[in-house]
Amino acid sequence: MTTSPAEKQLVRVHNMCVSLDGFATGEGQTMEAPFGHAGQRLHEWFFDTAMARDMMGRGPGGSRGVDNALTETGFRGVGAEIMGRNKFSPHRGPWEDESWRGWWGEEPPFHTPVYVMTHYPRPSLEMDGGTMFHFRAGTPQEVLAEAKEAAGGLDVRIGGGPTVVRDFLAADLVDLLHVVIVPIVLGRGVGLWDGLEGVEGRFDVETVASPAGGSHVIFSRRTS
Repeated sequence: MTTSPAEKQLVRVHNMCVSLDGFATGEGQTMEAPFGHAGQRLHEWFFDTAMARDMMGRGPGGSRGVDNALTETGFRGVGAEIMGRNKFSPHRGPWEDESWRGWWGEEPPFHTPVYVMTHYPRPSLEMDGGTMFHFRAGTPQEVLAEAKEAAGGLDVRIGGGPTVVRDFLAADLVDLLHVVIVPIVLGRGVGLWDGLEGVEGRFDVETVASPAGGSHVIFSRRTS
């Protein structure tokens, strides 16, 4: 039986960093602290990779082992992205100022259509480098259908934050989930696993140790 291009599309989560106590971001997000009191502690391993250094214009260097390889995998074959509003912006409630254009400057690193899930839609934003932000108030299923169409047969990445990833897991819409368990304790913040007891039963699970001290845990949807 022939498989259509749409049936081959995967819904993927990559580099979702989680503390030992299950928090994927800290408490108290502000303009100056995108990850709240966690600061950059969840992502220090990422900033040390060769790919991250290249993306941020920091010049050559950085690790080229398992951390870098798995980071690079998260950017391959992706045709559209879905993220939550608080990954795009620290602002809550109605958009009082639509001049905010994201954390990443005028050329964000996505280079695809990006669907921002929010209760308060606003006009789309066209950015340099092929990124177009669309703001949608639909369900995960509705937004995913639009993102798959825009992806043109490539995969859709669920970019976070943890609330959006949790919603897509709860709706059983995720085919691949890559979690990085970072050896820190945050104590408070936004958890990834709340309400998802037994979710691992849907997946085959592999774990790879990181030289940086964490663990990459990869959940792949079971096909039988």
